[in-house]
Amino acid sequence: MLTHITINNFAVVDTLDLELTSGLSVLTGETGAGKSILIDALGFILGDRADVSNIRYGSQRADIVAEFSLNTPQIKQWLNDHELDSEDECLIRRTINYTKESKGRSRGFINGHPISLHLLKELGEQLINIHGQNTHQALLKSNEQRLLLDNFAGVNTLRKELNQHYQQWKKKSSDYLLLKKNAIERNTKRDLLHFQVKELNDFDLQKNELPLLEAEHQKLSHASHLMNTSQTIHFQLGQDEDKSISHQLSHCANELHELSKIDQCLNPITEMLNNALIQIDESSSELRQYIDTLELDPERLQWLNTRISNFYDLARKHRVETNELFNHSEVLKQELEHLENAESHLEHLLNEIEVLKINYFKCAKKLSHQRAKSAKLLAQQVVIHIHELGMEQCIFDIQLFTYDTEKPQFDGMEKIEFYVSTNQGNPLQALNKIVSGGELSRISLAIQVVTAQFSQIPTLIFDEIDVGIGGGVAEMVGSKLRLLGQSAQILCVTHQAQVASQAHQHFNVYKQTNNNNTTTSIKLLDEEQQIEELSRMMGGIEITEHTRSHAKEMRNKVIDLY
Repeated sequence: MLTHITINNFAVVDTLDLELTSGLSVLTGETGAGKSILIDALGFILGDRADVSNIRYGSQRADIVAEFSLNTPQIKQWLNDHELDSEDECLIRRTINYTKESKGRSRGFINGHPISLHLLKELGEQLINIHGQNTHQALLKSNEQRLLLDNFAGVNTLRKELNQHYQQWKKKSSDYLLLKKNAIERNTKRDLLHFQVKELNDFDLQKNELPLLEAEHQKLSHASHLMNTSQTIHFQLGQDEDKSISHQLSHCANELHELSKIDQCLNPITEMLNNALIQIDESSSELRQYIDTLELDPERLQWLNTRISNFYDLARKHRVETNELFNHSEVLKQELEHLENAESHLEHLLNEIEVLKINYFKCAKKLSHQRAKSAKLLAQQVVIHIHELGMEQCIFDIQLFTYDTEKPQFDGMEKIEFYVSTNQGNPLQALNKIVSGGELSRISLAIQVVTAQFSQIPTLIFDEIDVGIGGGVAEMVGSKLRLLGQSAQILCVTHQAQVASQAHQHFNVYKQTNNNNTTTSIKLLDEEQQIEELSRMMGGIEITEHTRSHAKEMRNKVIDLY
């Protein structure tokens, strides 16, 4: 329920601070006073499109804050799910700035947390439902009629379950049709994959094979040079007894050793030469072992040339790098396996689709039963209210038309349509065939009054929905809105004194001008002020004592009745 709203620099409002209670609250005022400004502000704070024209002239920012008390579990759960909960209250704020930097950018907050416009709208739809002057036009649409019936029947959870079954069935059916549609293309691709995989299998690819082949090829192709040069170096290191490096180094070490007996400073040098001699001997031994491994193998070299060449040819053919060829081969094998299993996959999908259809139709049957049962009850209650609104000859009926198809549908297996006959003897016809706007408006109000009692939305706003009616019908409208206020918070903008007299709270909307500055204000009327406002609404240019007496009588009648 909306408990408090503060509006700053919005449209023609300078500053406005209102506290609201449960029950029926009405807003009245002269034509052009801005009676819908509160509704516009609530629409803005709950996600309507922001426009810099909403900012009061001469200001750079409009700021609106609304506070709600929470007694609806689904709203508390929504806040908790989005980590925006704050016990039993919800504070929503929205601002719009107009500066060179912001360029009309708006910001929204829930319980102090910045949020997106999408979330603001999502929460707003659960907090407030606004019925404007043209709301009855929405009732002409089949989707809206189905939604009203489902709300009345309390089957929203069942419908969500049905929608889930439908989405699962639709997804699997699309997969099946796509797989089946591509059968020819799949067979062609399968033949190509067969050839490619066989070609790669015949080549017997090994992981990381090419670097090893290229290294071996490098060694074999230079085997003669490696062998000759290595043998020469090996001979120079130690095989030539008189001229070898080892022999000369040994001689030098011996000479220095003798000299070190004279000068011990030569000892470290002698030690280094001895160590070098050891390294030379080890190198010579290692080189000998290396030479033993070398061999000239023209046949192996030719095989390597062919293998490496085929590697590069295959890589070019498959348009991949050589180091990717092995992984590419594995991918092709997997694709071929998938295609070869396509038939069994199709059969599996078909079985899944049948199971999903069975689950869907079980749920759809329950939904259809609840809708048919509730349609009769809703129609009976709407007829009672229509008759009380001055259309005693009107007949109202809700008809369910089963779709002529065996395929699941998103919102169930029937189309819901409201039918009426406004005059005795006339046949029932679809609600959207009614020509009279006045009749449609009253039928719409009757439907809204009945269905709103079953809505989980705590605050309902009616913006001048009583246009075009008067007298006893207007009084009945007010009575129904007051009755509705027992189950929800009702805000109503009205021109009808008969409606305004039913209010638990009566607000007057007025304009005032100071120093060429015009603002709209709203004030809560006490009982005496309410009588005066009702007199203005009923009277002419001059309000007489007789008019005041009539207004007081009208108000006292409501007080005595309730």
